[in-house]
Amino acid sequence: MNDALKITNQFMEIALKEARFARDRDEVPVGAVIVDKNNNILASNGNRIIELSDPTAHAEILCIREASKKIKNERLTDCTIFSSLEPCIMCATAISYSRIKKLFFGAYDYKTGAVESGIKYFETSSCNHKPEFYGGFKEKESELILKSYFKMKRV
Repeated sequence: MNDALKITNQFMEIALKEARFARDRDEVPVGAVIVDKNNNILASNGNRIIELSDPTAHAEILCIREASKKIKNERLTDCTIFSSLEPCIMCATAISYSRIKKLFFGAYDYKTGAVESGIKYFETSSCNHKPEFYGGFKEKESELILKSYFKMKRV
C-alpha cells in the first residue's frame, strides 16, 4: 500500500470513528475530519443536529467551522476533508466556499448526495471552486454503520 493510500485510510478511519460517536449520541452516523497540507488534524466531528438543535450541524459543517477558527481564516485552501458519507448540497457548497482542496468520502448517498450523486454540485455553473474529489473510501464500513443505524430506528 502506498503512503498516500495509507494516509487516506488513516483519516477515513477517524471519520468512521466520529460517525460511530454520532450514532452513540443517537444522531445520523456521519463523521468528518479536516487536515492541513502537513496532515495535521485541524478538526474532527460527527453530526450533532439533534444535540445542538441545528439542522446545519452536519459533520462537515462543524469541521469547517472549527478548522477555520483554528487557522483564523475562512479559506481552507491547502486542506483536505474526509467524510464517511458523500456530502449533501449544503455541505458540498460549504466545501466549495471554504476552498477546500480535496474531498474524500466513504459511502455514496444516492438520495441526497451532491458530489457524484444527485445534483453533482461541483459540476454546476454556480460552483465557484471545485475541489478534487474521490468517493468510495472505506465505503462498505460507512454503509454498514448507516444501514445498521437506520435498521435499529425502524424496529
